[in-house]
Amino acid sequence: MESTTTSDIEIMLSSQSKINEVDFENLTFGTVFTDHMLVCDFKNGEWQKPVIQPYQPFTLDPSTKVFHYGQAIFEGMKAYKDEQGDVWMFRANENFNRFNKSAIRLAMPEVPEEVFMGGLRKLLHIEKDWVRYGMGRSLYIRPYMIATGEGVIAQPSSEYKFVIILSPAKSYYNQEVKVVIANHYSRAANGGIGAAKAAGNYAGQFYPTKLAVEKGFQQIIWTDDATHTKLEEAGTMNVFFRINNTLITAPTSERILDGVTRKSLIDLAKREGIDVEVRSLLVDELLNAAKNGTLKEIFGAGTAAVINPIVGFAYEDLYFDLPKIENSMAMELKDKLNKIQYKLAEDTFGWTEKIE
Repeated sequence: MESTTTSDIEIMLSSQSKINEVDFENLTFGTVFTDHMLVCDFKNGEWQKPVIQPYQPFTLDPSTKVFHYGQAIFEGMKAYKDEQGDVWMFRANENFNRFNKSAIRLAMPEVPEEVFMGGLRKLLHIEKDWVRYGMGRSLYIRPYMIATGEGVIAQPSSEYKFVIILSPAKSYYNQEVKVVIANHYSRAANGGIGAAKAAGNYAGQFYPTKLAVEKGFQQIIWTDDATHTKLEEAGTMNVFFRINNTLITAPTSERILDGVTRKSLIDLAKREGIDVEVRSLLVDELLNAAKNGTLKEIFGAGTAAVINPIVGFAYEDLYFDLPKIENSMAMELKDKLNKIQYKLAEDTFGWTEKIE
């Protein structure tokens, strides 16, 4: 193992890479990880020196607070390789800012920019060979933070661990998606942590999603917790509805995650002259549009899937197939976003950053 130190990050390189053991043509999302990870501990009221080290397990005491009180947050983002072999991050500052908003909401310390962004840039530079070129290929980036203080007293931890791990990825979903609209279970509630990217948000939706899968659906379109009349998110993604030639998506709130892909698609759509309405769409509006033929498309939007078209939806005892259309807004927007991410089109928004 080779060890070096820069002014801000200690680097311990693996003695041997496992990259040649990886079948990049047959990747299962989120199961293969690169040679190195970044780790930085928060102790005695301050962040310690970040370390880039070989990917390896942690040892944690059974009383570690993350196991008992759920102080755990994360982000999801991607890096891409262009035709010239250069590696680019996409809107990483948005993820950094959202990460710290999640930290504040869960009474965790904010991560300094030099640790999050500086560490990420250095880690991507070291692992750039893991980023493969080709549409649909990327390097998925998972920053996360957990409470590592010990003891089962119900109070915030005094110690935390911030980590960034990297995973080579291809397309996230490879199947048609049918959804059921929630009329009982909720993903988030007013005053809760729905807008934070907290681990518990995802654990809480596994059970209702399992019930949906048992009925032949892949995901749930979540509705507001109070009335179950407002359409909010689709599974782990933000959701868009195309009625006639207008795109409608719910406004962000303390229930709805401020998705980076979501806001990128809104900006792209406006640039292309597509009418966009950021407002709550009611279940009744959706049902009426499906019945009278004005509902053209529904699609989820998120980092992992980018855009995932929904081919049908159910509500109570009703089911509707979505029409198959040639001029899909979802596919048009996905293509334009991908071309910016892979540097195949001009980035007029300034969303991409080259890794030197």
